[in-house]
Order: sequence, then structure tokens, then C-alpha cells
Amino acid sequence: MTSVLIVDDQPLQRYGFRMLLEAVPDTEVAGEAAHGAEAVRQAAELRPDVVLMDVRMPGMDGIEATRRIVAAGGRSRVLVLTTFDLDEYAHAALRAGASGFLLKDAHPEELLAGIRAVAAGDAVIAPALTRRLLDAYAHHLPTHTESRDPREDPRLRTLTDREYEILIAIGSGWTNAEIADRLVLSESTVKTHVGRVLAKIAARDRIQAVILAYDLGLARPNSAGPE
Repeated sequence: MTSVLIVDDQPLQRYGFRMLLEAVPDTEVAGEAAHGAEAVRQAAELRPDVVLMDVRMPGMDGIEATRRIVAAGGRSRVLVLTTFDLDEYAHAALRAGASGFLLKDAHPEELLAGIRAVAAGDAVIAPALTRRLLDAYAHHLPTHTESRDPREDPRLRTLTDREYEILIAIGSGWTNAEIADRLVLSESTVKTHVGRVLAKIAARDRIQAVILAYDLGLARPNSAGPE
């Protein structure tokens, strides 16, 4: 059973989510919150598996609420709902620690699948879609000093050469199948490498690995991945 905290400032929207979640046997509604501060408090008290987080709310918005929930180090993972094309905060939400995002007009089965994926520790967004999002908001990314070696970052020091390649590939939006094909590895080997990379860089999921790769300049818009 996956427990979900619904966060949205629109009562009708919360009602719709509740009706959907209560209609399937493997999800339950842990609670509801109408704004970010209430979401932070309830996440700490209820410890839901997933927080279904709206972005635009009065008072504390979904980005700051996500940041605080993730920083608390609890079990809850955050799935952000966004309009994508119109919501300039989508990139910031991922940087705040969200495990993924879905469009608000997603089909019910897509929302349920996303909730289950996040609860299982996976990223909701396909790698290619993650790449397109980051490309769209690349102007938010820091400027890097060309002379600095990214491998000097303490989060990367324990990576092997192969794992470093894998991280660059993840940041470039490659799927496991694409990594396997381009680096001449089996998909099972790639999956093992990806798991080790996530563990070593302390990334909660693949999306956070993409964010780190962009932050360190390992991947940039339109980059092709490791040579």
C-alpha cells in the first residue's frame, strides 16, 4: 500500500486526486494540505510514501516545501505536478529534490504509475524528457570555470573511470539501452553501474544524478555524452 499526501490549494483538485487514489486498492490518502507550510508539517507527522505536490500556491510554494521535506531526510518522496510549458519553476523543483514531475493534465493511469514509480525509488520522468526540461531551463544553470576538473568534486572522487562515463551519459539523457549500445555493455551491467553511481554520489534517483551532472558541467544543452 502506497500512502500519498495530496498538496494543492484548490479544494476541487484535491478532491479529484482523493477520488482517484481511493478507487485503486494499492494507494491510500494519508492526508491533504492546502499550502506548502502545511505540507511540510504533515509530511513530518504522517510520513507518507509520496507527496503529490502542486507548485503554485499562496504563502510557501511547492518548491520551498519540497526543499524542506527533502532536507528533513525522511522517507517521503516528492512528485511535483506542473504545466511544464508554462511553469518556469519546474527546473527549480527538481533542484529542490523532487523525484520527478508530471503534467497536470496527465491521464489517471499515468498519475498512478508515476506515484508507484516514485514510491519504489525510481524517477518518474524518462531520461530524454528530463534532458529536454533541463535544456529548456539551461539559463538557470551556473557558469563553470573551464580550468576546473569536475572530478575534483568530492562527490565524484570515488567513481571509477567507467562510472564517471556512466554519470556523463545519464546527464546527457541516455537511457540504459542507449548507454549499453554506445559503450558496448550489456543492459544488466549498465543497470548495475547506474545503481553504484547513484549510491556513490548520494543521489536519490536518476533525476538528481542529471542535476548533478549539469551542475558540474559534465552535461550541457545539446551535449552528446561521453566520447
